[in-house]
Amino acid sequence: MSSDELSIHVEGLTKRYEIYAQPVDRLKQMTLPTLQRQFRRPERAYFKEFWALRGVDFDVRRGETVGIVGRNGSGKSTLLQIICGTVTPTAGSVDVRGRIAALLELGSGFNPEFTGRENAYLNATVLGLSREEIDARFDDIAAFADIGEFIEQPVKTYSSGMYIRLAFAVAVSVEPEILVVDEALSVGDELFQRKCFSRIEAIRDKGATILFVSHSAGAVIELCDRAVLMDAGEMLAQGRPKEIINRYHKLLYSPTDQAAAIREEIRRNSHAPESRGAIGGGSSEVVVSERAQETFDADLKPSSTVEFAPRGAHISDAMLLTEAGRQVNGLVRGRRYRFCYKVSFSKALFKVRFGCLIKSVTGLHICGTLSEATIQDGVMVERVGEHAVVEFLFDCMLNPGVYFMNAGVFGVEEEAETLLHRIADAIAFRVLPVEDNKSTEMVDFNVEPRVTFHV
Repeated sequence: MSSDELSIHVEGLTKRYEIYAQPVDRLKQMTLPTLQRQFRRPERAYFKEFWALRGVDFDVRRGETVGIVGRNGSGKSTLLQIICGTVTPTAGSVDVRGRIAALLELGSGFNPEFTGRENAYLNATVLGLSREEIDARFDDIAAFADIGEFIEQPVKTYSSGMYIRLAFAVAVSVEPEILVVDEALSVGDELFQRKCFSRIEAIRDKGATILFVSHSAGAVIELCDRAVLMDAGEMLAQGRPKEIINRYHKLLYSPTDQAAAIREEIRRNSHAPESRGAIGGGSSEVVVSERAQETFDADLKPSSTVEFAPRGAHISDAMLLTEAGRQVNGLVRGRRYRFCYKVSFSKALFKVRFGCLIKSVTGLHICGTLSEATIQDGVMVERVGEHAVVEFLFDCMLNPGVYFMNAGVFGVEEEAETLLHRIADAIAFRVLPVEDNKSTEMVDFNVEPRVTFHV
């Protein structure tokens, strides 16, 4: 890749923190090692090392949107802070090419005693705008933040939602070439979140580079071209968002005693070639009538299947059936089907619930359901060796295309609901094309258009 195509180049990035048990240990570390060397005694460290990042390498192309996912403490925020220049690395280098705007922490850079207007001017100046440019854009900033008269009040009186409204409005006002967002949008209400994502999409469409940290799988899959999985300060894997999210969830929900092995498995597989098609070969699509019959294509198999580590339950034999019980994976829109799987149990479990999820090719969650509405309604598994046959009946309202289904089992352990087993992309199915299809996008709501002209 040519260096001219890059917005961000990260090489060997490492960050080490010294953790002191008490303040006096910091003073000891400053003075005693020198004395120990003078008296030729073994040096002693009065701190514990914490490696927030270890040898991280990756590139981001111009115009690319990259999602960064990982468990809390995995190094995501530290990585973004170093890229933005607010934290100095212990080793390694970062090359950032372009004007950068960042939302790293809620209200970071705001003076609590200043008004919203004063903070907007201050932050926009730091981001590189002149006084004249800020004057010209301030009305747009205030309109986007939409906090009314509070724009003239000290920000120490703001709610968390008002903080993020103003911070985001200022950040996007500079028309950045690189936008960095670290989970900040989770604070706002749903309408404002949609407003922010719409602006992010507009910035992306203008060719800006975006780094996006989020725990929302749907947001990463929908918004990003590529995803990076961080864990314990290391980059475990990078690739297509859907595949990285599946690996992240497998690690996130892994039993403690299996986490290290799963982590190593993800690291090994990170160098394997990515599956370009999420499914096997399959037959080519042909236009069929509404009277078409369901089909079964043995080649229509997911290559993106990820099986999570079991915790006393194990899912098997996932399949789609017609109401008459025939196995199919070529479905006709408007008809009723059964998603079935078996679950075997290796220990007694409490308040067990079963679930399924339908996803698009990109991994966007379309529809999910649970066997019981609340945890309290979950069923009891009393004997080792019991098994269950799970069925979810549904009307296929999806438009023609290929889709995927997850199967999952949940139960209560240590007074909290826990994922007992999950198979992501357990099966793939195709909704067959139909003639004269007026419905667009993914779901058919059986809309009846009516147009009346009046003079």
